[in-house]
Amino acid sequence: MPIVRPDLVEFYLAHRAAQGMNTDHKVRWGARVLLATVPDLADFHRLPYDRARRRSERRIKAAQFPREKSIRAFDFDANANLDAAVIHTLATCEWVKKDLPLCLMGDSGTGKSHLLIALGTEAAMAGFRVRYTLATKLVNELVEAADEKILTKTIARYGRVDLLCIDELGYMELDRRGAELLFQVLTEREEKNSVAIASNESFGGWTRTFTDPRLCAAIVDRLTFGGNIIETGTDSYRLAQTRAQQQATT
Repeated sequence: MPIVRPDLVEFYLAHRAAQGMNTDHKVRWGARVLLATVPDLADFHRLPYDRARRRSERRIKAAQFPREKSIRAFDFDANANLDAAVIHTLATCEWVKKDLPLCLMGDSGTGKSHLLIALGTEAAMAGFRVRYTLATKLVNELVEAADEKILTKTIARYGRVDLLCIDELGYMELDRRGAELLFQVLTEREEKNSVAIASNESFGGWTRTFTDPRLCAAIVDRLTFGGNIIETGTDSYRLAQTRAQQQATT
C-alpha cells in the first residue's frame, strides 16, 4: 500500500463526489496510488492538467508526425496567400468535429506540410485520434496488406482515426491498383471521419497522379465535399528565407 496523506485522499474523493463521480473502494485504492507522489493540496490541482498533457503527448506520438510544427511558428507575413484568421479558425478543430475534409494546395515551400502537421497536432491536443502518413507510404502499405490478405483490417484501422493527414499527394503517379486502394480508404472515412491532404498539384493536375479520369473525379469529390480548400500559392517562402540568409552573410 503506497503511503499518502489521508486528507489528500479524502479531498480527492470529495472532489469526485461533488462531480457525481464514483468513489467506491477501487477508486479509493486508485486514489492512493495516484496521489502517492503528490506532497500537498496545491499539487493536487495540477493533476488534471498533468494527465491531460500526458494524454496529448501520447496522441501526438501516436499520430507519427515526422517533425514538430505549430501554428504559432508559422510565418504568415511571408505568405500573402494565407489568411491567418482562417488558419486559426481551422485550429479550433470544428471541421474535425463535423467530419469534414481539408485540402492544402500549393507549390513546394509554401507551407502546406507545416500547416498539415500543425493542424493535425492541434487536433491531437484537442482529444482527437490523428494519423499522419505520406501518400506513397499509405498506398504501399495498402498494396502490401492486399497481398498479405489483411486489406480489410488495414483499411478499418485507418478508418478509425478521427483525422487522417495525407501529405505529398500528387508528387508521384499512382497506378490504377494503388489509386483504387486509396479510394477505398477515403470511402471508408467519407462523412464519418475527417481527411486532410497536402498536395503540390491543383485538382486539374491530379489526372497525372490518378490516371483514370473517373477514379480521379471520385477521389476529388471525396476530398472536397463540404470541406475547406486552402491555397498556399506558388512562391516558396522557404526559398526566400534561404536567399535572405545568404544575402545577410555576404
